[in-house]
Amino acid sequence: MRPPSSPSDEAPSSPAALSGPAALSGSPAGGGTLSGSLFGPLSGDPRVDAETGDQAWLQAILDFESGLATAQAAAGLIPAEAAAAIADLCAAEEFDAADLGQRAVMAGNPVLPLVRDLGVRLPAAARPYVHHGATSQDALDTAASLVAYRALGPILDDLHGAADACADLADTHRNTVMAARTLLQQALPTTFGLKCAGWLTALDHAGGALARIRTERLAVQYGGAAGTLAALGPGGAQVTARLAAELGLAAPALPWHTDRSRIGELAGALGVAAGVLGKVARDVVLLAQTEVGEVAEATGGGSSAMPHKRNPVRAVLVVAGTGRVPGLVATVLSSASQEHERAAGGWHAEWETLTALLRLVGGAAARTRELLGGLRVDPERMRRNLDLTGGLLLTERVAVLLAPALGRAAAHDLLARIGREAPGTLRDALLADPEIRTHLDRATIDEALDPAGYLGSAPEFVDRALAAHRERKAP
Repeated sequence: MRPPSSPSDEAPSSPAALSGPAALSGSPAGGGTLSGSLFGPLSGDPRVDAETGDQAWLQAILDFESGLATAQAAAGLIPAEAAAAIADLCAAEEFDAADLGQRAVMAGNPVLPLVRDLGVRLPAAARPYVHHGATSQDALDTAASLVAYRALGPILDDLHGAADACADLADTHRNTVMAARTLLQQALPTTFGLKCAGWLTALDHAGGALARIRTERLAVQYGGAAGTLAALGPGGAQVTARLAAELGLAAPALPWHTDRSRIGELAGALGVAAGVLGKVARDVVLLAQTEVGEVAEATGGGSSAMPHKRNPVRAVLVVAGTGRVPGLVATVLSSASQEHERAAGGWHAEWETLTALLRLVGGAAARTRELLGGLRVDPERMRRNLDLTGGLLLTERVAVLLAPALGRAAAHDLLARIGREAPGTLRDALLADPEIRTHLDRATIDEALDPAGYLGSAPEFVDRALAAHRERKAP
């Protein structure tokens, strides 16, 4: 199976070279992206922008038309000469995307004016066979699958790269003790390795879901005017498999014009990936606060007013970009309930929304990979912060030791009181309390207040996450 073309792949040097199957070997990465706009670089990534811009969408539609003609010729439904002539014209640089967009308003989509332009440029003998038996939705849905497939290439690459960086951090800091925080307050001792292992498993799962959708759920659409392929007679169904092979997409059992589960799964998986990326970035933002100072970006962002600032700009941009994703996912899912055999608006709402989803997740994945790859970790600061409360993070451990003699509730209440009233460290308060000393000697108290001794299964969890990551990467 030929993999789908990509605007970032090497393309033939001239439109004349785009003939037959070669028309699918590359598509231009030209205009229509936001990489050069004022705000676009803040939320996107040049590689994903190139796969989702106007030229990429236009080339994907043309790849459908070229692939359809090639598949129909292979099935004996149209002349091979007509298929070759159609393929020769299917180069995005030969058409004006902005002009097609203006002319699309009357038809509700850009396929109709594009097909008209193709017909005008074709030899008379080939004109009856362009877009043969297809409807506009066939072209746009297949194009959406191609655009998503191509954009997911760099997105998955960056998700895997971010996961690899997490694995390195988890391994390096397997035993680096720090404070775990719940409701933004210090809770118990943990390790930075375990925090990174949590990021790692989430990134691996998000990437795995998107990879499955990319290979199994991004499918060709070919059903004709109402999903029956009536214009092709009884031999129409066989064209779908040929077209899928030509484009490198999945072949559905039947047309999915108003079954939007594939698009919904893609949007949902992108939403989950955005949530994972946003969580990593938000953790970094919090850990990089001046008062915390446990991590820092390799190169911090400056301020227009304060020369001393080293802002965690990459993490901030990831938080900003991923925060826009849930609303877009909701738009896709709210459009999924569509009427009969062709949607009256729901389908049309997907194109720009899906483009934005891919761009935002692509930008977040690229920045997270860069962020984690250069993350600076301060184990000494982590330990100093852990000691800020004078050992109060270990009250649970002391309560566990007292529970057999006092009962769980009584031990909990006793430690809660001591924690509230202790004027100094927890160790001093425990040694001074007669009831505590009745049950715990000095050596036991000192052992109980060692943070490194109260990590539970944290090291094993890190090892499990690393083993699972290695298994996912194995060929």
